Parts: sequence; structure tokens; C-alpha cells
Amino acid sequence: MLDTTVFASGYRPRPATSWRVYARLAKLDIYDYYLAIPLLLAMVLPAHGLTADGAGTLLLFLAGGVAMFAGGCSFDDVTGYRDGSDATSYGPDAPARRLARKPLIAGSLGEAQAVRFAWRAIAFQFACWTGVLLLAPARPGWAVLALVVCAFAGFQYSWWLKLSYHGWQEFLLAFYGWVFVLAPYGLTTGRIGSFALVQGLVFGLGPLLFGVYSNINDIAGDRAVGRRTVAVLASPRGNAAFIAALCLLEAALLVVPSLTGLAPWWFAALMSPVIALRASQFTLGLAAGEVLRARRLGIHTHRVCCALLVAACLINGGAA
Repeated sequence: MLDTTVFASGYRPRPATSWRVYARLAKLDIYDYYLAIPLLLAMVLPAHGLTADGAGTLLLFLAGGVAMFAGGCSFDDVTGYRDGSDATSYGPDAPARRLARKPLIAGSLGEAQAVRFAWRAIAFQFACWTGVLLLAPARPGWAVLALVVCAFAGFQYSWWLKLSYHGWQEFLLAFYGWVFVLAPYGLTTGRIGSFALVQGLVFGLGPLLFGVYSNINDIAGDRAVGRRTVAVLASPRGNAAFIAALCLLEAALLVVPSLTGLAPWWFAALMSPVIALRASQFTLGLAAGEVLRARRLGIHTHRVCCALLVAACLINGGAA
């Protein structure tokens, strides 16, 4: 049954092939976590090379990672549909293109279909990441543990334990990014150096630093269903201070390692555009109040950051 809000907004869902509807459900257009793979190749290839097993490990990891987010995003949409938070955030005045990103709200997909798709995606993820552990050239305990924890925390972001509803959302947005770089790096090389650690930590902050602006936009819906994000729990001033602290943490990770020898001396200068873009994002979102434009700028900033991290690895001859 079509949701009546789509007609109130003047939007009529057009007939679409199934894969397009499921692609929107899985949010495949948001590929920012998957940028870990080109970064990993730049980290590993120049310094260590890549065996057939190593290449297979990265390929299986990517396939499982895409499946993890496809399943997690699907469960998130189902939960948001059931508790009404998506109806609040994507109300009758939502632009048609934005509304189409929520197939359940738009009426182009049924709830049971979404749940089946989510479980199949998670099953595929577990199969792929089991293959990762069997094929990996190395299995340091910390990398194995990180992969296992991520596998279970991925689909429980807003399902079963609903971790994002109980104060874990901001941590998880960064944690997934940290795992997507550091775990496969450890599984292919058997080690973790200071420069690799810096890059993994910086990468993980990227998705968090556009997610926090989405949370500002979603305050009403999240508060109504008891989702405990910092934006919901803190005052506007407190939330701004939290986002400012995250920006300063990222800036410190880009500058301090160059000063302490944990990264090449030129790393801070190379990454300076990220600091400038992040300051612009903060001003746009918290001073001007354009939180959705700030979110888009945050996505752009993360992609610029990834490109510069790849360049840093190529200049340095890997992350060793």
C-alpha cells in the first residue's frame, strides 16, 4: 500500500525495477566507507605488495562491507518506518528526490520485503567475512576481534540491540570507519604502524563528521522515539561544542603526528585543505544553521580527505 504522504507532497513514485528500489534501500549511493579500499591499496601495495590471498582478502572484505551496510541501512529504514521517526524526518513537505530515498515511506517497497533483503544481506556479509578470516595472509588477534565485533555491531545499529538508540550512534559511525581501514590492513600485512594507525583514525572520523549534522536535522524524530544521540541529549550549545571537539580532534590527528614523527613531516601541510573545509562546514552548519548543506559539505570533505590520504601513501611509499 502506498503511503498517503507521498500524494500529499505531490510526489508519485514511478515504476522502477526491483534493483533500483533495493539500491535505494541499501543506500548504495553513499559509498564513503568503501573508499577504505583504494586507501588500503595505497597503504599496502608500495610497501608490502599484495599476494593473491591478500587481494582475495580485500575483495571479500569489500563485498562483505557493502552487504553489511546494505543490511544495516535496510534495518534502519524498517525501524524508522515502524516507530514513525522517518515519517517525521521525511514528512509530506519532503522534496520528491529525498523522499524516494526511503522506499518504505514512499510506498515502493513493503516492510516484509525490506526485512528479507536485510537478513539476506547480513548472511552474505557473514559468509564473506568468514572467507576473509580463512583466506587472510595474517590473523593478528586485534584485527580478528575488530572484524568480529564490527560484524555483529553492524546489523544491530538499529535492530535487536538498537545500539544507535542507546547512546552508541556517534561511536559506531567512527568505529565502522576505523575497522574498515585497520582490520584489513592488519589481516593483509600482519602489523600496524603509526602512520597506518593515524590514517585509519582520520578515515573513521569522516563519516562521523557528516553524520552529526544529520542528527541535528533529525532531532524531532529521534527524540520522539527515544533515540539518544548527542544532538537530542545536549543543548544546542553543548552539541555545537561536541562537534567542535570532533573537528579539533581530526585537526590534531592531521597535525600532531607530523610534529612527533608518527607521520612524515609534510603530512600536515598536505592535509591542510581538510582542516579548512572542516572549518567551513562548522560555520555553515552551526553558525548559519544550514545543517543539510553542511552535511553535504562533510561528505565532500571526507572524499577530499580520502584522496589526500591516498596521495600521502603514494608519496611515502605506503603506510609503513
